[in-house]
Amino acid sequence: MSSIFPTVSRMFVNCRVAFTARPIHRLLTSGKQYGYIEVSKRGERQNVGLLRLNRPKALNALCAGLMEELINAVEDFEADNAVGAIVLTGSDKAFAAGADIAEMDKYDFKDVYNKNFPVRWTEFYPKRKPLIAAVNGFALGGGCEVAMMCDIIYAGEKAQFGQPEILLGTIPGSGGTQRLVRAIGKSKAMEMILTGNRLSAQEAQEAGLVSKVFPDDQVVDESVKLGEKIGALSKLAVAIAREAVNQSQELPLSEGLKFERRVFQSSFATNDRKEGMKAFVEKRKANFTDS
Repeated sequence: MSSIFPTVSRMFVNCRVAFTARPIHRLLTSGKQYGYIEVSKRGERQNVGLLRLNRPKALNALCAGLMEELINAVEDFEADNAVGAIVLTGSDKAFAAGADIAEMDKYDFKDVYNKNFPVRWTEFYPKRKPLIAAVNGFALGGGCEVAMMCDIIYAGEKAQFGQPEILLGTIPGSGGTQRLVRAIGKSKAMEMILTGNRLSAQEAQEAGLVSKVFPDDQVVDESVKLGEKIGALSKLAVAIAREAVNQSQELPLSEGLKFERRVFQSSFATNDRKEGMKAFVEKRKANFTDS
């Protein structure tokens, strides 16, 4: 851990110089231009939005500009009725190796307190559409936290997950001390956060942080396939189910069960519920209209 992390940190410090002239990638649904991410649609029905972090020389360090672009791109996919799920990925070497230390190094308490930094990071999270993280390489610090903000994590065999902020004299600030405990339990999360130790992809799967592990060159394609499968279903039902599952992380069991029951009952007001059950009885494929 200690032999690699300083190298990563040095890359962060120099990352802005390396990207003075950066490539432009266009978002298909809105025509917006992006410099830190690549945006496209995938799948046979073009129903999966793909977001690829694109700061390779900085190992996809999460700077303010990148996060702002990510928020805008997710908002566009949220507004695109053809898109049923979103996949977020990075490069073969790094999903995201952490926050941009060069930016944060200039902050003091007044700056982070007045800006409520880094609360804006959580705003890239879609309101209704599932977000799948396809992780290769490093997912460290803010990168691990961003992966945990996603609904499902698929990982390549060489992926590594960690919260090494303690090695910089600070702590995780975007959910690492909260989401990691919920994902893998207090003891293992505490060990990772207090030491900076990492989990391999296989260890992360065993701990419950990762859903599935694939060969590195297959993880994005497999994530898109998952997105296609989800995107072919009722977007209303998917959004309701996603909200109910996420509430389980916020509410006591008794309140969570009440919430589940209410949103289950609300599904009976939708055309998709009627169509789904009718199709089952008639032994045919359902034709969902997202209504």
